[in-house]
Amino acid sequence: MIIGFELRETPEKGGGIFATKSFKVGDIVMVGVIEKMLDGNHSHASQVGKNEYVFHGGLITKVNHSCGPNCGISVNATGAHDYVAIKDISIDEEITFDYAMRNYKIDYFPVKCMCGSISCRGEVTGWQSLSNEKKKEYEGVVAPYLLELDESQ
Repeated sequence: MIIGFELRETPEKGGGIFATKSFKVGDIVMVGVIEKMLDGNHSHASQVGKNEYVFHGGLITKVNHSCGPNCGISVNATGAHDYVAIKDISIDEEITFDYAMRNYKIDYFPVKCMCGSISCRGEVTGWQSLSNEKKKEYEGVVAPYLLELDESQ
């Protein structure tokens, strides 16, 4: 079975996940598996409810943030996050997603974002800090509880 991705070193960000095959928009790039529940939020935590966080197993935790990502989030039947291509992804392209697609609030990254995207916001932010325009752009490819949290605020 061809997995379609591998861990590689990047000079700017340490490790990152890169495509070993091409993906088309809508393809599932990585399947999420929840390894354990966590007591709180941290840099590798994925939010699955208002105050619920999990750690995904496998290489999914090595996918780097981008303000102009090529993947979005789809919650699978187990409650884990699958990464789905929102842009065509070529062989050797880094697989990325916006951390705001999974966490409502983010306060544990350096002040300056290092994604290098032309649409970089300048800092890694959570869903609550995104503009309405960016939220609209991500419609359908974010964890659904983020929308619920928006409604409850």
